[in-house]
Amino acid sequence: MSTSFTEQVVNLGHEILPYLTRWYSIIALLIVTYIVSFNLKDAFMSWKLGCKNPAHFAPAGYTGVNGLYMIVSAKNQGKLAEFGDKWFSEYSSGTIYVKVCGIMKIVFTIDPENIKAVLATQFNDYGLGTRHAHFLPLLGDGIFTLDGSGWKDSRAMLRPQFAREQIAHVKSLEPHIQVLAKHIRMHNFETFDLQELFFRFTVDTATEFLFGESVHSLYDSKLGIPPPNDIPGREAFADAFNRSQHYLATRTYSQLFYWLFNSKSFREDNAKVHHLAQYFVNNALNFTPEEIEEKSRGGYIFLYELVKQTRNPKVLQDQLLNIMVAGRDTTAGLLSFTMYELARNPKIWQKLREEVFENFGAGATEAEVDSISFETLKKCEYLKWILNEALRLYPSVPINFRTALRDTTLPRGGGPDANSPIFVPKGSTVAYTIYKTHRLEEYYGKDSYEFKPERWADMKRLGWAYLPFNGGPRICLGQQFALTEASYVIARLAQLFPTLESRDDTYPPKKCIHLTMSLEDGVFVGMK
Repeated sequence: MSTSFTEQVVNLGHEILPYLTRWYSIIALLIVTYIVSFNLKDAFMSWKLGCKNPAHFAPAGYTGVNGLYMIVSAKNQGKLAEFGDKWFSEYSSGTIYVKVCGIMKIVFTIDPENIKAVLATQFNDYGLGTRHAHFLPLLGDGIFTLDGSGWKDSRAMLRPQFAREQIAHVKSLEPHIQVLAKHIRMHNFETFDLQELFFRFTVDTATEFLFGESVHSLYDSKLGIPPPNDIPGREAFADAFNRSQHYLATRTYSQLFYWLFNSKSFREDNAKVHHLAQYFVNNALNFTPEEIEEKSRGGYIFLYELVKQTRNPKVLQDQLLNIMVAGRDTTAGLLSFTMYELARNPKIWQKLREEVFENFGAGATEAEVDSISFETLKKCEYLKWILNEALRLYPSVPINFRTALRDTTLPRGGGPDANSPIFVPKGSTVAYTIYKTHRLEEYYGKDSYEFKPERWADMKRLGWAYLPFNGGPRICLGQQFALTEASYVIARLAQLFPTLESRDDTYPPKKCIHLTMSLEDGVFVGMK
């Protein structure tokens, strides 16, 4: 009598089960063995090198996964900066750690000496780790995603583009200022979101500088003025670029679980961004070298200078998008946080206006506007203090990280007294939180959480306790470019709008942290 199909399956299962159980046992044993050996090595190397672990971040739990979940949740709620601030206030050592799944060591630090080691004195011991994989779908192989020779080649290619004489050209900003001012006046002192306009403003100025032609996102139906050009995909670019970066941030903070965040909408947004970048790259590659030279005479264009060095369309696209993140987002964030604080501090706003008027007049004539340049903006000492203070309280990249390329150390933060070095195994992550470092009382005083530009009048040498543009060999190439644009915009707004009034009682503001930081909800003000 033949057995039924079901019985055959059951019998087969009984035969296979012992083998599966055996394999599961072997796999489990291998995992446990690896975890134990990893931790034994960690303990041995710590002893050998005279290192001690810093305080363990207890809320992360034994597996550390809860810690990553807490970080991603705080980011999504606009409270990641405050999350780090809170916990570092409870752990006085300035450095803490977790272990994810018992094997991935993550060290969090706000200590300037540890940050200095990671970014400078032990630069070759640390790299970007999995950042290339995190950022690859949008940014490809660029200066922000590469290590080693790839990074060196990118930096060598890009460094000449940020020479002083090239960032000195601020006149190209004025037409965009005029459109921005039209939007502000249109609100008739009613409440509006200034940050939303700043992000559109900086995408317009960045595409003009980088691509040779602005996408003119500030031209919209509200103004009733058609954009002066017709670029395919321009309407979708800015929003798609924003959403893609939100995804990249989630991938980054999820560390080794980044691959879980690769949705269809993420891929579609990346495609929209790439479509517009490819449009400009293909246009530039269709020009002859003679035509490139001719077009460059009308003003400095980043893309045209890169085309003189390489005609590889992928290299051009990736480098342009990498610089777009820096040139657009950091400046928009800096402008937004600065105006947010100025709106809350009318006395500071009026003092700034007095300085701007003293140096440049009211901006009522073309000659007065033309007098604002890279060189003359340096005369505005108070404006410089204001930007320094905004970058202190709201650094563009408040949290960053590096991965150990080999077994290495951090100089201090270990042990009960936090003075011992810390062993950092190869593959471990060191996350440094500049947001909190910039608020340390030992450097900035008991009023370190206040917006106080005057503190910069006699500020002592801060060294690695002030890093708004990172430090070491990977220090930001475009810092003067960003500061010049921000200075020009704020000076012109001070001339054009005597009254700046805050319409937001929230303090501190929620912060959106993706690749850079901005306000989660916007900058709600009235201006006239």
